[in-house]
Amino acid sequence: MFRTITRTSRAALAAGGFSVAFAGAALAQDMPGEGVSVTPLKSSIAEETFQTLLVMKALEELGYDVDDISELEYAAAHVAIANGDGTFLADHWDPLHADFFKSAGGEEDIYRQGVYSPGALQGYLIDRATAEEHGITNLGQLEDPEIAQLFDNDGDGKADLTGCTPGWGCEQVIEHQLDAFGLRDTVTHNQGSYSAIIADTITRYDNGEPILYYTWTPYWVSGVLVPGEDVVWLEVPYSSLPGERSDVDTALDDGTNYGFQANDQRIVANRDFAEANPAAAKLFEIMELSANDISAQNLLMRDGEDSESDIERHADAWISGHQDSWNAWLDEARAAAQ
Repeated sequence: MFRTITRTSRAALAAGGFSVAFAGAALAQDMPGEGVSVTPLKSSIAEETFQTLLVMKALEELGYDVDDISELEYAAAHVAIANGDGTFLADHWDPLHADFFKSAGGEEDIYRQGVYSPGALQGYLIDRATAEEHGITNLGQLEDPEIAQLFDNDGDGKADLTGCTPGWGCEQVIEHQLDAFGLRDTVTHNQGSYSAIIADTITRYDNGEPILYYTWTPYWVSGVLVPGEDVVWLEVPYSSLPGERSDVDTALDDGTNYGFQANDQRIVANRDFAEANPAAAKLFEIMELSANDISAQNLLMRDGEDSESDIERHADAWISGHQDSWNAWLDEARAAAQ
C-alpha cells in the first residue's frame, strides 16, 4: 500500500531537511577542524608540555583530531614543521631560533604570527655571596684565572659553567661567547641533561659552594635560585652572537647586557596547514600565556607534580581561571573559519 504524500507532508519533510542542514552548518561553525589531524611537537624540555597542552586542548575544542606530542629537539622540529611531518611547535624562541627558522625554509614554509609568551630572559648567573665578596659583575672577569678558580668543581683550575643542552640553540651562543670573550682557557662549558646538571648546581649552592650557571625565564630555576636574593645576573663585556645575529645589540632597554636578546615564545606551524585551516592559524596567532604562569606551573613540576595527569590538571586549572579569555580565543578562531 502506498501513502500519498500531501503538500503539507512535503512541507514538513522540507522543513526537516532544512533543520538537518542548519544543524550541520552550525556544527561546522563550532567545529571547523573536524576530520583534520594535528601532530604537536616539542623539545625534550618536560616543562614545555604545559604550554603545548594548552594549545592542544584549544584545537580539540575546535574539532581537530590532535595526536600525542612527538618529541624532537628544536632544529629537527623546525624542519619537521616545514616539511609537514609536524603541525605546530608551541615553543619557538624568537630570535634565539632565528637560524633554525631560516634553515628550515623561513616564512615560505613556516607560519609564525603573534606572540604566545613575551619577554623571556636568558643569561649567566652566580651566587650572590661570591659576587659580593669578590666584586664580580661581568662574565669577562672570569678571564682572570683566580676569579675562575672560585667556580672550579673538579679541581682542574677552570670554572665549571652549568650550560645548555646541545640542540637547544643556547649552546651555540655560549660556545661562541667563550671564544669571543677569551674564556676558553679558564671556563669549562658543562653540557648534558639540563635538569640533571642544574639539580647538582642547586645542591652545591645549598652546601654553600660558589655556583656559575646558565638559565632562562620563564623556568622554575629562578623560583628556587631567586635573582637579586640568592643569585645575581652577570653582564657580558659586549654584544656578540653567532650566525644571523652577529651584528645584534643584546643590551636590554635599561642598558644591562646579559649576552642574550630578550625572547618571545611563539607558536610556529606548517604553512600549508595554516593556510588550509584559518581557525587554527588564528588560534596560533592570538593565544597568550604569561611568563609568570609558565614559571609557576614549572615550579609545581619541580616540586613533584610532574606526571601526565598532574600537567593535565594544571592545564585544566589554568583554563578554568582564564575562561573568558579562552572562550574569546575560540570564538575568534571560529569566526576566522567563516
